[in-house]
Formats: sequence, structure tokens, C-alpha cells
Amino acid sequence: MPSATDGEIDLDYERDDRPPWPKSLLLGLQHVAVMIVPATAVAFIVADATGIGAADTAYLVQMVLLFSGLATIVQAYALGPVGSRLPIVMGTSFTFVGAATTIGAEFGLAAVFGAILVTGFWVEGLVGWQFKRIKPYFPPLVTGLVVVIIGLYLIPVGMDYAAGGVGAADYGSMTNLGLAALVLGIAVLLNMFTSGVMRLLSVLVGIVVGYAVAVALGVVDFSAIGQASWVAIPRPGAFGFEFEPIAIVTFAFLFLVSAMETVGDMSGITAAEGRTPSHEEFRGGLLTDGLLSSIGSVFAAFPVTSFSQNVGIVNFTGVMSRHVVGVGGVILAVLGFSPKVGAVVTTIPQPVFGGAVLLMVGMVAASGARLIFLHTDLDRRNMVIMAVSLGLGLGVATRPEALQGLPAAAETFFGEPVILTALSALVLNTFVPGEQSPLFDSAPDETPAESIGLVSKDD
Repeated sequence: MPSATDGEIDLDYERDDRPPWPKSLLLGLQHVAVMIVPATAVAFIVADATGIGAADTAYLVQMVLLFSGLATIVQAYALGPVGSRLPIVMGTSFTFVGAATTIGAEFGLAAVFGAILVTGFWVEGLVGWQFKRIKPYFPPLVTGLVVVIIGLYLIPVGMDYAAGGVGAADYGSMTNLGLAALVLGIAVLLNMFTSGVMRLLSVLVGIVVGYAVAVALGVVDFSAIGQASWVAIPRPGAFGFEFEPIAIVTFAFLFLVSAMETVGDMSGITAAEGRTPSHEEFRGGLLTDGLLSSIGSVFAAFPVTSFSQNVGIVNFTGVMSRHVVGVGGVILAVLGFSPKVGAVVTTIPQPVFGGAVLLMVGMVAASGARLIFLHTDLDRRNMVIMAVSLGLGLGVATRPEALQGLPAAAETFFGEPVILTALSALVLNTFVPGEQSPLFDSAPDETPAESIGLVSKDD
């Protein structure tokens, strides 16, 4: 086992290591188990908001699984410049849920998929292709704050799942909280007090035990399995395409957010090795996000992006092997061709999943904090940037109604915690002189005001 040096964590398997096939299969399944419920939940939420039927809903779920798997495989192994060769699990992010439901309800799903088709590659793909030019604007301070806010603002989502799901009649019941606590407790105990396979599979074991208990309690709904078909083939243009300007502008902004999330998640992954991603890794990862999202929209898949929960798994288990993640991608793609098999996995009750999510998002926030502490001096300048960025991001996350006086477009834009945190950190880090500023530098003993000549050291 490698020792922890220069900020690294103990890794049982490093990026290019290949665990034995039985272990790789179980570790890959663990990644799938953690992300499949939130990824497919996006399809269910949008389907419910747009009023489509059960068959179309099942097809949306199928495409989410298929293109999540394909994008994960590309990230792990790369196709030319596309792909980071990092253990990044891809899936449909909740970042796009609000826009997809609003636009889908008003203009139809054709407008949603038309906007994704246009903006996926041309916004996030272009950011990836030219990332070398903009990389100086995303130092560890900025990307670390993005990772932290991703973890922190997802904690309420994890709590909602643990309590049974928003709107559930038994929300907060002892049964739901008990199942979530069981999963969380088993995962932590196995990770902290065991070694070998049991520690590496701690999250999966927690989910399996929680699921078994849920079945015994009679709270698992198996009806979706009987309704799903065994095999379904992707259909190009299943919902058609329309190109509404407001939809295109909205998704363009959200793909910028997705790019920031991916940069943060990639930084969280490589923080396990005590480093930040290389230019080629950043470029390949962002190109995968944009290109696979546009291609997926042709078949009615929602945008794919890096999944923060799985960044937490890498840091929690110490398994950084991209080949394990590649196995997970293959599993997802197979599930995408077989709605029947996918339906079995989606019967996991929300409280069972919530216990794992709480653990994972907490680890995401912790990995972002480590990224900042390893590569950033916590002087007054950087502490102020952290305070403003996290304060504003958590502020809109916990009190979104505070922005209700803004125009609708501005409320949507600034109501995104990741956008507000990232923009605050980006603007302040760029224009306040300091070591990580791409425009202004300052000597170690200079204040920002002294470095740009506003005051002299003798004042």
C-alpha cells in the first residue's frame, strides 16, 4: 500500500492499476450503485413535469444509463483528445433539472434536446479545447472552492433522500432514518475498522445490507420490474428537435456551470495523488462532457457530466484505478440496453441511497478543502475570497427566495450555488493581486493594495 506523502492519500490501487477481475467487477458495481439512482431520477423528474407516458419515461431512463456508461468509458480510456484517462464516472447532473423541466413544460422536450445539441459541444467542448488559455484563471483556490460547494450544497439532497424523498408521506419516519443510518454506519465501520476487500467495498456492502433490510420490511416497490421490457434499441430523434433562443441561452449558461463542476471534480480526483490535473486531462475531460452530451441529445439523453458522489468514493476507498471505473461504464451501458435489468437497480429505496449519498458528498467537500489547503496559503486575501465565495454560494442554496425580486433570468442564473461561488472566486482571485492571480502578482510581504501602488509600504 503506498504511503501518504505530499498530500496524497493511501491508495490501494493507483490510476493505471488493474485489480483482479472479480474485485474490479464489484468495485465497478459499487460506483454504479452510488450514482444510478440520482442519474435516473433526473429522467423521472423531467418526465413527470412534462407529462409524458410511462413508455417514454422508461426510454429516457434507458438513454441516461446508456450515455452515462459510454461517456464513462471514454473518460477512462480516451478516444484521441477526447477523454481524461482518469477514474471519472459520468452521469446526468441535477444541474440541468430545473431548466429541463421548465423549458420542457413550456416548449416541449424537442426544445430541450435541441438546446443540448447546440450548446453541449459549442460551449463546454470549446472550453475544453481552449482550456490551456483559460487554465490560469482556475487555480487550486478557485477549483477547490467549486469542489467544496458541490459537496456542501448536495448535503440537503442527501438528507432528503435519507428521510424518504421530498413529498413522501413517510418523510422523516423512523423507518427511513433507520435505513439511512444503517447504510451510513456500515460503510463507515467497514472503512475505518477493516482491511482488504471489505474496506474497498464498504459503500456497496452498506447499500446491499440496507436494501435487504428494506425488502424484509416490505418498503421496496418491485412494480417497475414487471413493466419494463427486456431489450430496447436507441431511436435517433425520439422527441424531435426545436431551437428556442431562450432554451439555448439557458443551457449555454448551465454548460459553463457543468464545466466548472467537472474541473472541480477532476481536481478532487487527482487530489488523491497530491496534485492538480494536467492540461491534457482537463481538456479531455471537458471535451467528453460537451461532445457526449451533444451526441446523447440526438437519442434523447440529458447532458452528462462528472459525478461528484463518485469522486467521494475514490477518496473514501483509496481505489483510483480508471479500469475499475471503465468496468462501471460497461455495466451502465449494458443496463441502458436492458430496461428490465435497470429497473431492478432503480428499486433501491431513497433512504438506502441517502445514507450513501450523505457520506459521499461529505467526502467531496472534504477533498475540495484538502485541495485548497495543499496548494494555497491561507493568508488574509485568500481567506476573504473563501469567505465571500462560500458565503454567497451557501446563502442562495439555503435561502433561494432571497433572490425573488430579481428578473426571472437573473434569479435562475444567480440562484445556482455553483455559479455564484465559482464567479465570486473567479472574479476576486483574478482582480485581487496575489500568487494565484493570473493578472496581478505580489511579493509575499506585500498587501494587494501595495502591489498595485495604491499605498506604499511606508504608509
